[in-house]
Amino acid sequence: MTNKQKLAIAAIIAVAALLSGVILTKGGSVAGGAEKSSAHRHEGSHQDQEHHGEDKADSHKDPDEHGDGEHHGAAPSKGPHGGVLYQQGASSMEVLLSESDGALVVYPYWQDQPVAPSSVNLDATLQRPGKAPETLALRIEKDALKATSAIEEPHLFDIRFSAKAAGGTHQFTFSKEEGKIELNQAQIAAAGIQVKPAGALKMNSSLQLPGEIRFNADRTAHVVPQVAGIVESVSANLGQKVRKGQVLAVINSSAVSEQRAELLNAEQRLALARTAYQREKNLWEQKISAEQDYLQAQVTLREAEVALRNAQQKLRAIGATRSSGALNRYEIRAPFDGTVVEKHLGLGEAVREDANAFLIADLSTVWAEIIVSPKDMQRVRVGEKVVVRATAFDAKADATISFVGALIGEQTRTARAHVVLPNPDDSWRPGLFVSVEVVSDAAQVPVAVAADAIQTVDGKSVVFVRIPGGFAAQEVTTGRTNGKFVEIRSGLDAGSDYAATGSFAIKAELGKGSAEHSH
Repeated sequence: MTNKQKLAIAAIIAVAALLSGVILTKGGSVAGGAEKSSAHRHEGSHQDQEHHGEDKADSHKDPDEHGDGEHHGAAPSKGPHGGVLYQQGASSMEVLLSESDGALVVYPYWQDQPVAPSSVNLDATLQRPGKAPETLALRIEKDALKATSAIEEPHLFDIRFSAKAAGGTHQFTFSKEEGKIELNQAQIAAAGIQVKPAGALKMNSSLQLPGEIRFNADRTAHVVPQVAGIVESVSANLGQKVRKGQVLAVINSSAVSEQRAELLNAEQRLALARTAYQREKNLWEQKISAEQDYLQAQVTLREAEVALRNAQQKLRAIGATRSSGALNRYEIRAPFDGTVVEKHLGLGEAVREDANAFLIADLSTVWAEIIVSPKDMQRVRVGEKVVVRATAFDAKADATISFVGALIGEQTRTARAHVVLPNPDDSWRPGLFVSVEVVSDAAQVPVAVAADAIQTVDGKSVVFVRIPGGFAAQEVTTGRTNGKFVEIRSGLDAGSDYAATGSFAIKAELGKGSAEHSH
């Protein structure tokens, strides 16, 4: 081998060595980058709950986790106490919710080392959907700043922090989205959900109570014969309108016959007594007979007059009069104008004096009887205006409450009240179920929502308020209602956007989310 060949081989070896070094250098850089990327992914894996990843179920184990992650957190890392760590330069703040009492806890750090809470001036403002911002009061507790009161569920909120320390001002937001119902615009439109702002409204207070049409008890009579006998004829038919004094039936009664005979005897004795008295008076005045005979005739006359009045009153008490025909004929007559709604007599039937022969009702007015629970007693008073609506057909009438019972039933634990309804065309028939709306004077309420917006979740009244990306269930306290709108006494501020229609669809989505979360 020549020297020239040796030099060529040496050059080739040198170039190969140089290329190998370059390749190794680049390969090490790629591996290091992969490791760094992997480490970065691992560091951010704590936020898997943001995207509903595998670690979502474990998020409940963290003190600051209640089902959802911090979707708007400034930093994705976790602090030494298991909270969310927000870092800005050398300053960092760890935020969590206490497992023991649900209060907000903030741990301050400087260059990753704990610092005294007294050296940090921290302001925290809680913002819930549909409610005004609320400033959280903080106190020093050991090495942290802790809110003086717990943050109530649902944990759907943003807490905006502004911290002033030696390193300057640190601002960040701690967010929770527990209970959020995610719906996009297309889903909202498909479900027929209409969003409207809550606001002030002038409205009448309305209370809906169940009721039933009944006979006017003041104009209803159970007609009884008052004497025993045999039914001779019945002239009144069921459903017939009758006038006061009209004959309904005729009874043959021996008791009536005896009383009429007594009346006739009394009339005859009275006639004789008058004749004897007049004769004795004339004789006494002529000094022919003694005064004693005259006085005795006068006493006999007075006794005959009393006996006649007694016989007349006996007949009058049972509704009988002296008859020009048969002495035993007794006529049952209508006590007032009305309708025969019950009939319990038949030809030839033997009846007792207390038998229920007819039920006569004046249907020109009826009662709408209301069932009132104890909690509504303060709102149902005599003189209150009401609107009575039939449940079977489209009919309504305005009236006022005329009676409220003073007692609550032992079995039903309710009281009864009624209103008197005019019934000129007999449309309000006894037995008809009605709804009675008690209406009070109009009043201005600061916040009102559509009645369809109120839903019940876990036994609480809620309104679904609009938030970015969907809706949230907001617990509210309701007040008066007029059937279409409901007063909101607390839980929702004026101007808050809420689901005025289609709230049932949102509730269904909330139920789905709860079922999925339970698995």
